[in-house]
Amino acid sequence: MQFNSLTETHIKALQSMVDADRFSTGESVLDLHARDQSYHPRSRPEAVIWPLSATEVSGILKYADEHRIPITGWGSGSSLEGNPIPMKHGIVLDFSQMNRILEIREEDFQADVEPGVIYQDLNAKLKHTGLFFPPDPGARATIGGMIANNASGTRTVYYGSTKDYVLQLTVVMANGEIVEMGTRSSKTSSGYDLIRLMVGSEGTLGIVVKATVRLTGLPPEFSAAVATFPSVETAGKAVFEIKRAGLNPAALELLGPESIALMNKEENLDLSVSPTLFIEFHGITTGQLSEVLEMAEEICRTEGCLQFRPGLGRAERDHIFKARHGLGETIIRNHPGCRVLSTDVAVPNTQYPELIKTIREEVDASKIVGYTLSHAGDGNVHLVVVGKKGDKTEWDKIDRVVNTVVARALNLGGTATGEHGVGIGKRKYMATEHGSSLQWMQRVKSLFDPNGILNPGKIFP
Repeated sequence: MQFNSLTETHIKALQSMVDADRFSTGESVLDLHARDQSYHPRSRPEAVIWPLSATEVSGILKYADEHRIPITGWGSGSSLEGNPIPMKHGIVLDFSQMNRILEIREEDFQADVEPGVIYQDLNAKLKHTGLFFPPDPGARATIGGMIANNASGTRTVYYGSTKDYVLQLTVVMANGEIVEMGTRSSKTSSGYDLIRLMVGSEGTLGIVVKATVRLTGLPPEFSAAVATFPSVETAGKAVFEIKRAGLNPAALELLGPESIALMNKEENLDLSVSPTLFIEFHGITTGQLSEVLEMAEEICRTEGCLQFRPGLGRAERDHIFKARHGLGETIIRNHPGCRVLSTDVAVPNTQYPELIKTIREEVDASKIVGYTLSHAGDGNVHLVVVGKKGDKTEWDKIDRVVNTVVARALNLGGTATGEHGVGIGKRKYMATEHGSSLQWMQRVKSLFDPNGILNPGKIFP
């Protein structure tokens, strides 16, 4: 696709569509929108616009489509695969000011939100209602960004991912047309599921300007436990057995010893430096949860568990999970002068121990610095690797390890990306993973965005 750079005529036309303080070509603003949290190279837009309404977004997209100007949506820039980096420059639409919680319908278990709403802020607003929005990617992500990337997180094993909570969307198409998709009904068998098509499309098919999301009840009781194991393989086997027993953990996180050591150092935790499972259960009564914990401990002991600490209080649980959520930033802080690459893959539950084994063998054999952290309950593994900036030899080794891990995940019947999305970093694996169905994805892209202006350079090789 051939795109046009912004001219003075373009800039004046776009400036007329929004208030003066919501359009910028300032150097610092462009730099702030040139990269996300990933290791991928910067690419600056030529202008940043902060829209406030669907009508404004419609006008901007209509103009951009007519003049072949690339458009990239921006939530909070917390993506890890370069998803919102404006590869072809053009315009970034920053939705941070389009952040209203429009309506909460408690009896319908629904909320209407704009794309710039941060999910933690929605949950804070919902707290007094006894409801919450479950997807929990950890970073202060916007709901628009979560929809674009089908965000998941620690609670996915029990509650599901973002796609399971989107009922209705208002989307601005590439040509500026405003389209409503889905229904507020809790179920439907009517027509094609355009909602599922939009969720996870990374802003390549349309720009979400409003969403109706499903809510669920806050659990009245919870219990958590920490279990340590002699190896990641035995811990992985325990994960499989806990799932097979039907215990339905709300969170089931497996961290390698190197990650535990770092968390101990940063958060003054007193955890054994071994492969460790963080397990959480939600339920109606403490009695029910006590029985579930006893069963979980029996399973873990059978699989060679070294230590099982049940019944963590809320304060201790919150401390541990805060450290878990902040582990990515902790790794960066502890390796100054280095680049950090975070890659994620996912496999069927039965193949999880084999994937963990492959990762450990590859990291050890290559003598690179790698941290393993995973949403073990749904077979989603994150490998965070660290290398010196500008050290080509080291980064060649890192690239080989990542390629081997992704290839192994695909061979085990898995995916190249469990929750980070395709973005820039995983494009090269798309043909291997999807085969001929990738051509149908490209046809869908061409139908929705014939001039290719929406987030170009993403998803497709």
